[in-house]
Amino acid sequence: MLCSKRKAKRRFPSPMTVKEFAPAKINLSLHVTGQLLNGYHLLDSLVVFAEIGDRLTLSSATETGLTVTGPRAKGVPVDGRNLVLKAAALYPGLRADIRLDKHLPAASGIGGGSSDAAATLRGLARLGNLGLPTDAAVLSLGADVPVCLAGQPCRMQGIGDELTALPALPDGYLVLVNPLVEVATADVFKALPRKDNSAMPAVVPAFARFEDFIDFLAEQRNDLQAPAIVQQPVISDVLQALMDTEGCALARMSGSGATCFGLYPTQKAAQQAQQVIAGLHPHWWASSGPMRRV
Repeated sequence: MLCSKRKAKRRFPSPMTVKEFAPAKINLSLHVTGQLLNGYHLLDSLVVFAEIGDRLTLSSATETGLTVTGPRAKGVPVDGRNLVLKAAALYPGLRADIRLDKHLPAASGIGGGSSDAAATLRGLARLGNLGLPTDAAVLSLGADVPVCLAGQPCRMQGIGDELTALPALPDGYLVLVNPLVEVATADVFKALPRKDNSAMPAVVPAFARFEDFIDFLAEQRNDLQAPAIVQQPVISDVLQALMDTEGCALARMSGSGATCFGLYPTQKAAQQAQQVIAGLHPHWWASSGPMRRV
């Protein structure tokens, strides 16, 4: 994990209410490089976050509870199945009323639940003026939670527990599109023809220009994209829709799908691409925003 996230903090009076943003996690690349005997897959992924996401409000309470609202709230569990409450359980002595304003589609390859869990941990630490849980406890919530807790561009390796901060990235703008179909992550991994694929280069360089960044990414891949398309062919349609928009420098699936992203050099190009796709495919979910720099 990134050591900077584990520094001790001075204790101050605890606030009664805190707000946290849970940004979408984007796997710009995702190489599956092996599998352990316990079944966990080894990954090598370049991860960034978007200024697109969910919002959480946490308030001191006598009992911990979860309320979910927002445009993507339908079907989101409010019981112990939700990663937000699993994260809250890592603070057994702290009670909070947690309100989740849900904007990201669930189970869509952009770490919505994991980012919500990470935001819960940050919020509870602030609410109770406490430190963050141990690395092992964070990882127990899921392989994407550590990188979401880091919340900055990272190279994610191992089973999600090995994080390396990246050099400063150039400005870039994302369009995220999901056709609102379910993709079974376990089935996608199972369908991989091989589990010991090549990793990214040993060193991820600094990129002076957006074009250099795109050239590097074009040489990488998402090993889960092809098996996900077999499971849900509409993912191919999403990728083509992104590539057909003006200014799209790269289109790829994130995570195990079904969300795909397009990368654009300007905010205007990204916003126009989102509008075009939303007009052509009104039943898909589409959103746009800049890559988060920190």
